[in-house]
Amino acid sequence: MSLFIASLNSGSNGNCYYIGNQTEAVLIDAGLSCREIEIRMKQRSLETKKLKAIFVSHEHTDHIKGVSTLAQKYQLPVYITPETAKNGPRLIRHLSQPFTAHQPIQVGGITVTPFGKEHDAADPHSFVVSHAGINIGVITDIGTVCDQVTHYFKQCHAAFLESNYDEVMLANGKYSQLLKNRISGGKGHISNTQALELFIAHKPPFMTHLLLSHLSRENNTPELAKAAFEPFAGKTLVTVASRYEASEVFQISHPQPVEIVLPRIPVRAIQTSLF
Repeated sequence: MSLFIASLNSGSNGNCYYIGNQTEAVLIDAGLSCREIEIRMKQRSLETKKLKAIFVSHEHTDHIKGVSTLAQKYQLPVYITPETAKNGPRLIRHLSQPFTAHQPIQVGGITVTPFGKEHDAADPHSFVVSHAGINIGVITDIGTVCDQVTHYFKQCHAAFLESNYDEVMLANGKYSQLLKNRISGGKGHISNTQALELFIAHKPPFMTHLLLSHLSRENNTPELAKAAFEPFAGKTLVTVASRYEASEVFQISHPQPVEIVLPRIPVRAIQTSLF
């Protein structure tokens, strides 16, 4: 059994991540136009007929630009929380499906487990996509490495992990101080250093692939991000998800399947965090 994963684009100009098995697939976010998503999937020999659902992490334009058109063209259910939907893409009602953190969603043979994160959006979530005991994390726009991020990252065979900015480049860059504070203040993005700390402390021994994602164009470079991780990568292949083109398609197969363990969070705490 395997999962096939690819970043169709990753960055403030659009985010879209493909995860699928031999017969079905889901997209996490659709921040490119429908046409561009189709083009990039075709370039990587990924078939749109395998798409079964879109999951929306939050309402920022770089994550939802193509959601409505793509969903309507292919009649795909869009999993989105009510608070995100209020601020997000215009969807026809029968395609919109709500979800709740830590409650797994079955899409054919694929299971998607959402979890909350810290980001300046209405109700932001990240996801773990699973099939046959293989777990893929899509963990971007996280603001800070909270307990939930750590909990799920430790269960991933592969992950798209945010590595947004180099701290020196951000501090010395042209952004206003207000924007710098927004990026680094715990509700924006995490730096190369923060992502690396998570990787060093919590990388599971079975993680085979790490795709550094959502890199800033102004405050980071692929070379800087990758160079930070390479001394600690071990047997994990570390690559950078581009903001200009689709990545290659990686096949994730592993003899050590891992059943997703849900965190022990009181129901009341979950409801408070969502609404």
